[in-house]
Amino acid sequence: MKIKNLFAATAFCAASVLALSSCSKKEEVAAAPTVATQEVLGQIKALGFGTEGVRPVAGGFVVEGDMLLTNAMLASAPGYSTLRVGDEEQYRTTNLVGSLPRTLTVSLSAQFPAAYGAAIDEAILRYNAANLQLHFTRVANDAAADLPVKYSADLGPGVLGQSGGFPSGGNPAPGFTLVPSVINSTITNYIATIMAHEMGHCIGMRHTDYYNRQYSCGGRKSNEGASTVGAILIPGTPSTAEPNSWMLACVGNGVNRPFTSNDLTALNYIY
Repeated sequence: MKIKNLFAATAFCAASVLALSSCSKKEEVAAAPTVATQEVLGQIKALGFGTEGVRPVAGGFVVEGDMLLTNAMLASAPGYSTLRVGDEEQYRTTNLVGSLPRTLTVSLSAQFPAAYGAAIDEAILRYNAANLQLHFTRVANDAAADLPVKYSADLGPGVLGQSGGFPSGGNPAPGFTLVPSVINSTITNYIATIMAHEMGHCIGMRHTDYYNRQYSCGGRKSNEGASTVGAILIPGTPSTAEPNSWMLACVGNGVNRPFTSNDLTALNYIY
């Protein structure tokens, strides 16, 4: 996720600014390619993701600012569908966490400042309070955790963090990485909002404003459509934009975004 400067929103948006960070790699493979070829861009587009600001990393490509598409995902081009709450609301991938009900373990690297401990506990509390079939619990062992939260000194200009991708084989993406120097805050609820966002990617959530990233990021309107798979509208939800969703692509400095009623509807619909 990237930070959105409230006085210069457009500058950060092109890189999927301040939504919530991007996802960390499941495993370090070869060195990252320097550019995305037309073939790769076509694969990304076919999966229904935006092709602006695609960032090559080791093992794949980061799209929409904070989501990792591995080379295996691009090669397999799995089918997916989107989950829509209104015209610019919630979206998910087809791949979700399976074997429900299920408890996912979360760990926090010891490299993080003290404020991050309270923040991860708050993020876990938000999910558990939603009474989903997914439950989260914190553990000390990074190697054994389903969702390890990793520390990084730099993921690129303005990038708050990066998620490990999306669920695969019924399991969540392997955690996410955060950059405290870019987050630059000790506000528990703000950091928890970033963490909850990245956890959302790990269990299969797309950005809320996927159809119009201008909504939270500013800048030029970007509407990638729903590829060839359409979108599913959740009955009983409004068709207007959601201004406070935890999965918006960009967020202002210090902003707290607990789950809205539409967020809870989407989460409960899936899990």
